[in-house]
Amino acid sequence: MKLEDYKIVFAAVGLIGVLILASPTLGLVLHLPGGEKFSALWVLGPGHMAEDYPFNVTAGVSYLVYVGVGNHMGSSTYYVVYVKFRNETEPLPNVTTGAPSVLAPLYEYRMFLEDNSSSEVPLTFSFSNVSSVGGQSTVGNLAINGVPFGVDKSVSWDAENSGYFYQLFMELWIYDPASDGFSFHNRFVSRWLNMTASV
Repeated sequence: MKLEDYKIVFAAVGLIGVLILASPTLGLVLHLPGGEKFSALWVLGPGHMAEDYPFNVTAGVSYLVYVGVGNHMGSSTYYVVYVKFRNETEPLPNVTTGAPSVLAPLYEYRMFLEDNSSSEVPLTFSFSNVSSVGGQSTVGNLAINGVPFGVDKSVSWDAENSGYFYQLFMELWIYDPASDGFSFHNRFVSRWLNMTASV
């Protein structure tokens, strides 16, 4: 090899060494595109597992689930989880249009999460003033974490599935600095509840 060939090799090795040594500083200056930004919403059973969910429910009994939120948005984020209750004719959120359910929330959780962190909160619920007359079941009151709400929801007997079915669901909302308010984050989870055991 000639002296000029060695100069090129030394220059290349030197340049690579400089880039390796400067890489921590370059990371502060260059912002490479990250992965997909998203939030997660889930509900777990009483043992913090995806099992043993309350399904056949009875008036006067307290049930427990855990609601979880995960932040992978790339920065700290402020969330609200709205808890809602519906019968089979009332609307769920529309994930196609990104519209929340028009039902008023009964209960809410607020949480501020750092990026790549999550939180789980307990949700206890119980029913009272439950009746069944002429193929219809009516739930008068629903208590969430000990706070009572008058819901007055009725459902018809579901002959195909043999039960009176209601749905408890949670919507995830996220703080939007541009509007200085919360907007529906197009995520919701739900649990069907069979009230047949109460009648």
